[in-house]
Amino acid sequence: MSRVLSAEMMAAAAVVLFLAVVVIWVFIRKRAGKADAFEDMEGHDFEFFCADLLRNRGFVDVEVTKGSGDYGIDILAEKDGVTYAIQCKRYGTPVGVKAIQETYAGRDYYDRMVGAVMTNQYFTSPAVEAAGKLKILLWDGGYLEEMMAEGKQK
Repeated sequence: MSRVLSAEMMAAAAVVLFLAVVVIWVFIRKRAGKADAFEDMEGHDFEFFCADLLRNRGFVDVEVTKGSGDYGIDILAEKDGVTYAIQCKRYGTPVGVKAIQETYAGRDYYDRMVGAVMTNQYFTSPAVEAAGKLKILLWDGGYLEEMMAEGKQK
């Protein structure tokens, strides 16, 4: 009887493990599908895409800066009287500290009130820490997805 019970328990455990693997695989594929939306974009295309998202969120005077010599800032914008200097990063890996430092310097160069980094990815822990100390906003891939979903509802 104990051998039958343990065989049944092993079969049940195998089914549970299989279902867990399927759920994880579906979750990963779903996340990868969202990342694929940005995969074919060049850096400058991503900047224009982000500029459009900002316009849809009520930002005005949204301007994509020229490609080189922009001091790390890709978009200048304003909302509710607050001026922004925004760096866009379309990456395949989390964004690091360098982007935060560049945005900090670019915010001051363009004499803007707020600096932000906008990415399809997420941020490394050191980047999050630096952004907190330098008062740089971090708009990650999850936030971009929210912005995109909000734009579809309008």
